Amino acid sequence: MGKKILISFATALQNIRSRFFHTILSILGIVIGVAALVAMLSLIDGMEQYAQEQITKTTSLKAILLQPNLYKSVNDVGVKKQTYAYLNYDSFVKLRSALTKPAAGYLYSRQNAEITKKADNRPIGTIVTGLGLPTHPDITIIYGTAFSEADLTARRNVAFINQRLAKQLVGKKPEKTAINQQIVYKGMVLTVIGISADKDAKVGQLLMPITLLPDSVLKATPPMGIIEAGNVEDVPELKKQIENWLTVNMKTKLADFSIITNEQRVSQVAKGFLLFRLIMGMIVGISVLVGGIGVMNVLLISVSERTVEIGVRKALGAKRQDILWQFLSESITISTFGSLLGLGLGLLSTLAFVPIVKALIDVPFQMAYTWNTFIIIMVIAMLIGVVFGTYPAMRAARLDPVEAIRRE
Repeated sequence: MGKKILISFATALQNIRSRFFHTILSILGIVIGVAALVAMLSLIDGMEQYAQEQITKTTSLKAILLQPNLYKSVNDVGVKKQTYAYLNYDSFVKLRSALTKPAAGYLYSRQNAEITKKADNRPIGTIVTGLGLPTHPDITIIYGTAFSEADLTARRNVAFINQRLAKQLVGKKPEKTAINQQIVYKGMVLTVIGISADKDAKVGQLLMPITLLPDSVLKATPPMGIIEAGNVEDVPELKKQIENWLTVNMKTKLADFSIITNEQRVSQVAKGFLLFRLIMGMIVGISVLVGGIGVMNVLLISVSERTVEIGVRKALGAKRQDILWQFLSESITISTFGSLLGLGLGLLSTLAFVPIVKALIDVPFQMAYTWNTFIIIMVIAMLIGVVFGTYPAMRAARLDPVEAIRRE
């Protein structure tokens, strides 16, 4: 059986070679359709890769965001709750220590507030953030230092500020002279021990140990927790552990907290691109369909031209199955040849397309070539060969040898 198939493909290649230009013209539809499909899939894969890179840069896929739900739904209207559960520093430390997978985390509470400079009692509007870590991961200290774990535990009245707030405190003096200045916030006197780079921030920011914030502030602006998993694959398990801990230890319903992971964003992007890929694939598939009709046409012409040959072969003992295999193999060979030409044309067109995109839009965009694209092209080639070659092959196989020879 295998030997017959190989002979059929060898015969098909010979027939294609003898009608080369006729075959090329007949498979132009497949070439153009497959080239468009390859370019489209590579373009979408590149767009998806770029989108995922941007998401990864702006948000960590390892991060788990934990925040209290402050509102309830009453007749489809969001109403703020009178009482709600929230985490303080002590409870967050217990939660973090209960996790069995490697993870780090911090707690923070942010609010707009008015502070005063103790020296002249001058009011300054700023953003006050209570931190459960010595420093935020995105903050760089340029003068002095951040508060330490010991300061956090001992509730020492220290803080570090950004350059904007430092300028507001010292005026025309050098920014670093704001070190050791004293600031009053809600009756607490805080000593500035460090200054952070603010990257042209428009407002001042003050960061202090979250353990200094009174319960009234924590209730008004409930802290948000960030758990950073050691490995991306541990995120689902850590999320379950957090849910279990909240249910058992906070004596509240799980619905009172929102636990959010950035996996959802990646999943939504992937679904969007999958939908785009399917829709564009169906549109481009029309060209491939036209190419398949071209294959059927060339094979029907081939059957008419080779009627006598088919009759002689059947008269000499060739079975219907042999004739069927011959024309099916020829159909598959033609469609595969056209698909490979289309694949090459599609790859070349994408290489030319990328510089045009970069010239028009200043983004680091690249086409992405995946094995899925190549597998899809080969499957399409086989399907076109079988689907559009079956009818001409069956027509050839059903020819009566006597009638076929009489057509000479």
